Amino acid sequence: MTQTVSMPLWIFVLIVLFAAVTFASHFLFPSVRWFFRKRAERVIARLNERLQRPIEPFKLARRYDMIQRLIYDPDVTQAIVDHARQYNIPENVAFEQARRYAREIVPSFSATAYFSIGIRLARWLSTSLYKVKLGNFDRETLAHLDADSTVVFVINHRSNMDYVLVTYLAANAGALSYAVGEWARVWPLSFLIRAMGAYFIRRKSRGALYRKVLARYVQMATRGGVSQAVFPEGGLSLDGKIASPKLGIISYMIEDFDPARRDLIFVPVALNYDRVLEDTYLIAADKSGKRRFRPPLKKILKRLARHLWLRATRKFDGFGAASVSFGEPLALSEMPRDPQIDLPRAVAAEVMSRISAVVPVLDVPLVARHVLQGITEVGALERAVEQSLVQLGPKTLPAKQPDSSAVVKAALAQLEDRGILSVDAETGTIRSEKQEVLAYYANSIIHHFEGAEAVPSEAKDLARN
Repeated sequence: MTQTVSMPLWIFVLIVLFAAVTFASHFLFPSVRWFFRKRAERVIARLNERLQRPIEPFKLARRYDMIQRLIYDPDVTQAIVDHARQYNIPENVAFEQARRYAREIVPSFSATAYFSIGIRLARWLSTSLYKVKLGNFDRETLAHLDADSTVVFVINHRSNMDYVLVTYLAANAGALSYAVGEWARVWPLSFLIRAMGAYFIRRKSRGALYRKVLARYVQMATRGGVSQAVFPEGGLSLDGKIASPKLGIISYMIEDFDPARRDLIFVPVALNYDRVLEDTYLIAADKSGKRRFRPPLKKILKRLARHLWLRATRKFDGFGAASVSFGEPLALSEMPRDPQIDLPRAVAAEVMSRISAVVPVLDVPLVARHVLQGITEVGALERAVEQSLVQLGPKTLPAKQPDSSAVVKAALAQLEDRGILSVDAETGTIRSEKQEVLAYYANSIIHHFEGAEAVPSEAKDLARN
């Protein structure tokens, strides 16, 4: 027993390695996991003390457990059986396909990533790029929403900055769960987004099995009280206008609604910008009739380098204002329960109407509207803007009434800097260079002016052709 055993060095290294792995997996890792789990629970307890809506237990469940719960759900199990029969494949193959869908959809929420990294990054990006303005906001109503209800923020989709801006402004309300498309499934962005609690969806998938897995996850999250953010238009607005809603995610939520369990409250959120970062690509996509707008990497890097240079030389003044307004919440329990009414469609239409009513009116969209009407002199433009400010309701303007001359001056400076229009300093004459861009911004507020056309017919034709 005490004899010396000689062996090659590589065998000794393997033995030590296997012993270390065994020790770590049986003794060290459980202790480390327990240590970090306890720390995470203390962090979440402190966060819940200051959040209006505490983080729900559903959101804190282990990702593996959520995937198992999802794929063994009775509705998903039946969908697996139906899928196997339809495509004449073994049920275990269909089951693995459902598991892949579940792994793709289910997030891995981290309170540390959301509140320590995500919120800070969202705040920095929002305030460094834009002058953030809070529009219509009934603090009292939003603060006293039923604590046992599930709150869904329904948002118009103008830019990919929407995610950042809403996350920043809703930081005190709680942790929001977003549905994001395939664009975000790129490493390492996908890891961070999943840790922020977002779930990935395939917008063009038409498979019944995939739709059932997605529907059941959304319904489980809704039933668990998870606060969610939904962009019902299904994509970015290509022409600046609010598009008709797509019913996918909203219909999943409503199908599983049970007033005896918990109410479902939709909060309308309206966004608008003085400058949308992707505007030229969206306009080009609208003109081509295709929704594909992937800017070339070379152009992105060129713009980024210019932006960094402007920051380094302290010549960057921001992209103007970005504003968020909150409309009147809609509780699903208050909707009429008439079998003749398509409830998801009625809810979506009503919420989109409430979003439209509070879309913020900012400097660039307002000035773009009047320039397209043929006003080509600065003094006349200021008078027209002043009349519009009087005409607009308080829900679409900042709490402090803007000054028409300041609005015109700020908007003309931005548009002239971008080469969208030019102003003769001596005569004050305005000459528009890119009417399709002006039309894009003017369209964002066109619905606020009843019986008025924001864009004359010739400008519309130019924007389309």
